Amino acid sequence: MDARVLAALTAAVLLGTGTAAHAAPAGTGVRAVPAAAAARAPMPCPKAPAPKVSRPPRPVPPPNVAEDRVVGGEALDTPGLVVPEDAPAAPAVTATSWLVADLDTGAVLGACGPHEYGTPASTQKMLLAATMLPRLDPKQVVTVTRDDLKIEPGSSAVGLLVGGKYTVETVWLGLLLNSGNEAANVLARLGGGADGVPGGVQAMNEEARRLGARQTHAVTPSGLDGKGQFTSAYDMALVARVCFDNPLFRRYTLTENTKIPAQPALKKGGFQIQNENKLIYNYQGALGGKTGFTQLARHSYVGAAERGGRRLVVTLLGAEARPVRGWQQGAQLLDWGFSLPRDASVGRLVEPGEQDTAEADPGTSPAGSTPTPSAQWQGPAGTALRRMADGDWRIILPAAGILALAVGGLVAALAARRGRSRPVGRRRA
Repeated sequence: MDARVLAALTAAVLLGTGTAAHAAPAGTGVRAVPAAAAARAPMPCPKAPAPKVSRPPRPVPPPNVAEDRVVGGEALDTPGLVVPEDAPAAPAVTATSWLVADLDTGAVLGACGPHEYGTPASTQKMLLAATMLPRLDPKQVVTVTRDDLKIEPGSSAVGLLVGGKYTVETVWLGLLLNSGNEAANVLARLGGGADGVPGGVQAMNEEARRLGARQTHAVTPSGLDGKGQFTSAYDMALVARVCFDNPLFRRYTLTENTKIPAQPALKKGGFQIQNENKLIYNYQGALGGKTGFTQLARHSYVGAAERGGRRLVVTLLGAEARPVRGWQQGAQLLDWGFSLPRDASVGRLVEPGEQDTAEADPGTSPAGSTPTPSAQWQGPAGTALRRMADGDWRIILPAAGILALAVGGLVAALAARRGRSRPVGRRRA
């Protein structure tokens, strides 16, 4: 009896403070993480020395959502390094987070902080491409407006002219070769319909959700910094996979140079632009990608390459251009990825729509994933549990204190009870 009372009281205290085994919510397609494993210290990411730079204060990221951090597999829920067992050492880079994945199989080969929030800079233009390429006719002629040219002074631009008439294909090339921010406005406006650029940004966010990129929120179509704009290395890989499945994107991103046509009505001549992604000139089997930079985001990069019938993609955020540039860091990570066995994996890129299906029907695991045990405790207790498993002492200390007081009180009560004399002639049941 006494033991049962003690066990019940202990369980009640633990439930009230949120202490339990770290259970993955149903429908995520991943196995539950034991508390001991979740609390294990992350493996540090190999870091290259980077120069100190002045930058605006980093924005405060949204609160972590446990379900979003295990998209693609529980091993990806780490701020540190995750690589296959017996893998060669990953290269030291300056990026704060990165990921290497197989474009065809979706296998994640390795990552550093894959679900850590970062700012995208112009790699966000790939989300614009994933959203709008299927919507817009490349042969359509569009007239540039004055509002299209409302971009941050000094930021990258192609040189489109107010009143100029260009094919949508020309605008895409200006976006992907020269990272034109005014080109991003034109494409978002066209794809946003009656709602214009805001409608285009809304469509980008809807596409991110469809892809399973739950840590991505776009505020600008170009990737110019905006309040509340975030992404992750994992999410960028989901976006990149869709982009490289599109033949138009593959052609545009591998184009080395093109001519922006003259505008006779404006008495302006044409001019040539070059692809700023140096990977396509210097890396064997390069498939293209996208560069990015803002003072806040620092350097971001997405690049892909093919060797021996194997297509890999690398995404990286928060890098510095010294000692080597972003595309070179991407090349080092691609080399590392190609050195791994074809069956190497620490997780996977979810399929478009998979997360929505899993959330709509929590009892059904996504196709090709490990069946998920139902969550043990939900609500505030589950949140407290995850925070304790992550080593949050603001939760651990109060929980331990409450538990100690409760157990101490129970022990004292039991001792007093034993000390009382029992009536003579009565027998305990």
